[in-house]
Amino acid sequence: MVLNRQTATLDWPRIASELDAHGCATTGPLLPAEACAQLIDSYDEDGRFRSKIVMERHGFGQGEYKYFAAPLPQTIATLRARFYQPLAEIANRWNHGLGIATRFPDQLDAFLARCHKAGQTRPTPLLLKYGPGDYNCLHQDLYGEHVFPLQLAILLSDPKRDFTGGEFVLTEQRPRRQSRVEVVPLGLGEGVIFPVHHRPAAGTRGTYRVTMRHGVSRLRSGHRMTLGIIFHDAK
Repeated sequence: MVLNRQTATLDWPRIASELDAHGCATTGPLLPAEACAQLIDSYDEDGRFRSKIVMERHGFGQGEYKYFAAPLPQTIATLRARFYQPLAEIANRWNHGLGIATRFPDQLDAFLARCHKAGQTRPTPLLLKYGPGDYNCLHQDLYGEHVFPLQLAILLSDPKRDFTGGEFVLTEQRPRRQSRVEVVPLGLGEGVIFPVHHRPAAGTRGTYRVTMRHGVSRLRSGHRMTLGIIFHDAK
């Protein structure tokens, strides 16, 4: 598969600014339609995956998803490695602002070695599949002690043709305030970067922590598939 855009060509100052201000940032198209279709078709190839989750059984929503097995498909491994480095710079800046001592290495392999040493050895990139009436409850993707604070989701279906509804949704809960909602429209092959569990926000008394959750609203019709790229592995 060929990427539509190299990570080096993305407008990283804009992405960082939007993450700081709004808690999410879109990338523009990352995968061409052919690559999206290939990933969708791969969902039925059970040998590519380590586990399948039916959301309703666990109270997660409706729909299902599968975690890729190791080794990851080359396109997904490439996306994961290329996005990690610029996102690690943002993650380190966020942790510094929040007074969190953890710092992330420059390269994904070094961070994964840290995860594996702690027993987090199972890969976390996944494909999510939704049909009519399906949805994903608000949640955080925490899989162990080591958590990389940003992740990437790429829409593999065409919202102009394949489905209606099914919007990507973020909520943030600031101390002593009501929750704020962000709805992120995406195009075919486009990605959104967003926090796993919290982000810094500027207040009158300095920087403070905002709790973040994400999900997908109910599909009105059709079918929607998404590639999720989480940078920490799971126990």
